[in-house]
Amino acid sequence: MQASSLRKGIAIKYQGQIYIVVEFAHRTPGNLRAFIQVSMKNLMNGKIIQQRFSSTEDVEQAVLDSKKMQYLYNDSEGFHFMDMEDYQSYALSNDLVGDSKYYLKENMEVEVMFHEGKAIQIILPKQVSLKVTDSPPGIRGDSVSNNTKVAVLETGLKLNVPIFIEEGTVIKINTATGEYLGRE
Repeated sequence: MQASSLRKGIAIKYQGQIYIVVEFAHRTPGNLRAFIQVSMKNLMNGKIIQQRFSSTEDVEQAVLDSKKMQYLYNDSEGFHFMDMEDYQSYALSNDLVGDSKYYLKENMEVEVMFHEGKAIQIILPKQVSLKVTDSPPGIRGDSVSNNTKVAVLETGLKLNVPIFIEEGTVIKINTATGEYLGRE
């Protein structure tokens, strides 16, 4: 495919690695030739790089297969997921799961992206509900501003929450930003 066909969310193969296009801009500076400015996220290590392509340059599109999977448990081998279609179990490494582990609960359904039979990325739901396991008592102060405190959730995630959130409360969290959204 030509670089001018790149769009946000497309997976490409670049320098032997798989990248997802995060940002895309077609630029035509003055009387110079047009080019494509792309921000790409490496699916193996999570690093984001900037790259320029000529509008007519060929870019190799990576074919990703998506499978709905259910998170089962975590042990020394890694995080175990079950394919919802054929019930096959997969153990994904801690490096691949990364910070997504803080949002995973048993029996949660996620999407796992595969490239040539190898799992390369986990896509979480937009929001998850988790129970607060440790929350210090709120200290009342300046009630004009938004007062927050750090709470620990059932998965080990530490998060800033409003001072009225108590231990045992189930809260909603945005998985993309890690922000508190509200009570369940």
